[in-house]
Amino acid sequence: MSTRTPAGRPPLSARWLRATWRGLPARRYTVGWEPGLPVPAADGSPLVTDHYFPRAEGEFPTLLVRSPYGRGLPWSALYGLLFAEQGFHVVVQSCRGTGGSGGAFHLWRNEAADARATVSWLREQPWFNGVLGTVGPSYLGYVQWALALDPPPELKAMVVQVGLHDPQALFHTDGALALENALVVGLGMTYQHQGLAPFVKATLRLHRRLGEITRARPLRGAYTSALGGEIPWLDEAMAHPDATDAHWHGASLAESAARLRVPTALISGWHDVLVDQTLGQYGRLRRAGCDTALLVGPWTHTSALQQGWPEVFAESLAWLRAHLCADPSGLRPTPVRVHVGGEDTWRDLDAWPQETATASWHPAPGGHLIRQAPTAAEPLTTFRYDPADPTPSLGGTLLSRTAGGRDNRSLEARDDVLTFTSAPLTEPLDILGPVRAHLTVSTDTGHADVFTRLCDVDAQGRSVNVCDGLGRVRTGSQEPSRLTVPMSATAHRFAAGHRIRWQISGGAHPRYARNPGTGRSVLDATEFTPVHITLHADAALLLPAPAPAPAPALD
Repeated sequence: MSTRTPAGRPPLSARWLRATWRGLPARRYTVGWEPGLPVPAADGSPLVTDHYFPRAEGEFPTLLVRSPYGRGLPWSALYGLLFAEQGFHVVVQSCRGTGGSGGAFHLWRNEAADARATVSWLREQPWFNGVLGTVGPSYLGYVQWALALDPPPELKAMVVQVGLHDPQALFHTDGALALENALVVGLGMTYQHQGLAPFVKATLRLHRRLGEITRARPLRGAYTSALGGEIPWLDEAMAHPDATDAHWHGASLAESAARLRVPTALISGWHDVLVDQTLGQYGRLRRAGCDTALLVGPWTHTSALQQGWPEVFAESLAWLRAHLCADPSGLRPTPVRVHVGGEDTWRDLDAWPQETATASWHPAPGGHLIRQAPTAAEPLTTFRYDPADPTPSLGGTLLSRTAGGRDNRSLEARDDVLTFTSAPLTEPLDILGPVRAHLTVSTDTGHADVFTRLCDVDAQGRSVNVCDGLGRVRTGSQEPSRLTVPMSATAHRFAAGHRIRWQISGGAHPRYARNPGTGRSVLDATEFTPVHITLHADAALLLPAPAPAPAPALD
């Protein structure tokens, strides 16, 4: 098929950004650009779409990239330009109600229908050869799962990078509002598609006012001074902490992966706010028998597309070439590759997680962390959490630039943070898999959060967070409450001489909205009650341990 194309060049900003990157494969084709194409949405609203293409005769597969963040930087360079110069038609489209597209944006309700409408439009294009792939990060991953609910026959491959499939789980953890991330999501969805200058200005304004907003009483509506007014979908998302609430009906696209047959590559980072969603996607795809690959690097949500971009792009390109161009030469020999923290190496695996045993570590008097299980479940120690002076968040899975591993010593010096630390390890300890905590706690109000974190303490005493999680007490009484708190997953080596530290506190603010201690909604509470939280001795930190060697065969 001839690929007669217009003569436009890609935007100068994209070409300039492309010129600054190192470590990427050589360009195969010069690239043309056809901007501002109106594509009918499911309701007929025009979806503004840019088409990037190789300037060459012949047939090329198509990549669909649907974004609520605009079609300019960085998407024009990361996807439009880079993939087109490797031999793909790339269609970069603004989602409904964003970037000049018609209609009103909603966090999830229109994506499946609008994606299907876009594929119908593609079928009418003379350059479309019937071979389609999708690629993109974050919400650009959500729109891929939306299309995969009822995948068109042309869809032959997907690459979901630091991708979302469940909006409710992005906004809430065990009923606790992920406040800082919710505000950053509202900022990005509201301003990024308007262009770089408005987005930067709004980002700086939110940064300046973050403390004021997150400490407001009541919290409901406090963001408007920073985000320029009310955002109805954000209000609704923040106000519905229960995943079973009718508000979230249809929001989770987990079922897409549970029955998918389209080859799908997944990419995340150990400090990505969506790493648990990515690992859940991988598990569902594997159980469905779908061809899938997993890459997890030492990245946050944003650094995967910055410092990690050479690895992310190479992984994505290899997968798309294999499944859209019948060229598997760039594929890895194993389906899983993970970065192992603590030793800064990559490890190729046949599956995730590995077959492992579970090692239990227990808190003991004097702040010790030991392997010996307690003989009784009596109270061990008590601390006081004051929502008027909330325990601050430090690093971890945030969308802001403060995400990732950080030295926790200043945090651990606070009176409202418990730490239990092992003796120095006599040999390296590898943990590859999910981490969780079993906790028995009692409180004097019956309402509290418990934030639990795994840290690696080096010989100099530097304590760096590895992974963490939050659980919620809702007893309304002083009776002990048993909690199992998922603490995400990791691939990490504790070096010989290092110590394992278990950190426990009553929150991490403003990563999570502070628990008022009263059972009142965090959005509406104006009165806060300090809470005394008692940890019982039968608590356990559960780490994935190397599987024991098989017993020798008997003669």
